[in-house]
Amino acid sequence: MAYYLDIFSPATYEAFSKTSKDVTGVRERHANYAERLRPGDKLICYLTKLSRWVGVLEVMSGVFRDDTPRFQDTDDPYVIRLKVKPVVWLEKGKAIPIREDVVWSKLSFTKDYPKTGSHWTGIFRSSLNKLDDADGKFLEEIILSQSENGTNYPVNLEEYQKKLIQRVRGPEEDISVSIPEDEHKEKEETTEDVTVRESVKIQALLARIGEQMGFKIWIATGDRSRVLHEWTPEVGVLLDRLPINFDDVTLKTIERIDILWIKRRSIARAFEVEHKTSIYSGILRMADLVALQPTLDIRLHIVAPDDRRYEVFQEIQRPVFSLLEKGPLAEYCTYISYDRLRDLAKEKHLTHLSDKVIEYYEEVVE
Repeated sequence: MAYYLDIFSPATYEAFSKTSKDVTGVRERHANYAERLRPGDKLICYLTKLSRWVGVLEVMSGVFRDDTPRFQDTDDPYVIRLKVKPVVWLEKGKAIPIREDVVWSKLSFTKDYPKTGSHWTGIFRSSLNKLDDADGKFLEEIILSQSENGTNYPVNLEEYQKKLIQRVRGPEEDISVSIPEDEHKEKEETTEDVTVRESVKIQALLARIGEQMGFKIWIATGDRSRVLHEWTPEVGVLLDRLPINFDDVTLKTIERIDILWIKRRSIARAFEVEHKTSIYSGILRMADLVALQPTLDIRLHIVAPDDRRYEVFQEIQRPVFSLLEKGPLAEYCTYISYDRLRDLAKEKHLTHLSDKVIEYYEEVVE
């Protein structure tokens, strides 16, 4: 028997709670992970946004595909499925916060890290990551104990409702969106110099990583001189003009994106770095590009400090970004935290790695 992680958003948690809880699923891109599971394995269930452990499911079958929606009024893209048996399923007010000392100090992936950081979050990038046996056994036991005579952990229902994904009708089907609160305010800056220095260092790090992987690099004109104080490219790596043929509007849009990785005459990846500025502005540039050229196959990334993760996911699901011709922006634009980018930069063999390694470091909207 082995233990695996099963991740639920507030929306999927609420929807799953209303079912018989005998089938769980993952997105099609995680099919290979699902193939590893065997009857008798246990799924330890985690509720994002609230950061709580909510249940244990026992795998009862091999993997199968089923496109039939399981949830009423809720999207169900989790078509790679497994039959399961609910061992225990907690109400959200009973679900155990991961930052509780009794939990934090026991888990191998949290105990050596501060609760305010994000280094520990790597395992939560996707469902069906394998848990250490000791971690899985401990979590199963504490969740079972909680179901019998556990502690109440109150939930701010007003805040919780804001975390639930809303639905709008698209051209062919309903689409998940989020609508950020109107009272959103820009984060306070300490001094302009500190803000600029940190964001520029991240841009320089992106350029350096791309160069090591064999890409040509484009840097937005307004940031170029500052980035070059932090990064000295080899001759021919930094592009003075984009080697692509588009109309003027498209070119001007592309040229404003912070960092581009270019392979021959194609853009492989585009990065927007949002340190203290509005997350919306960077995502808007990405959306403009996709709206102008919906057939382009470019991987898009928002790079921001760890404490802005939820803000990125909230903004990327605005209705305006979810109704693009190419499909919801959240399906092909991902988030990379500063810490995860720095971890990527420490890879010893970047010159021999494909840029697909980024998939290990990025986070997607679930």
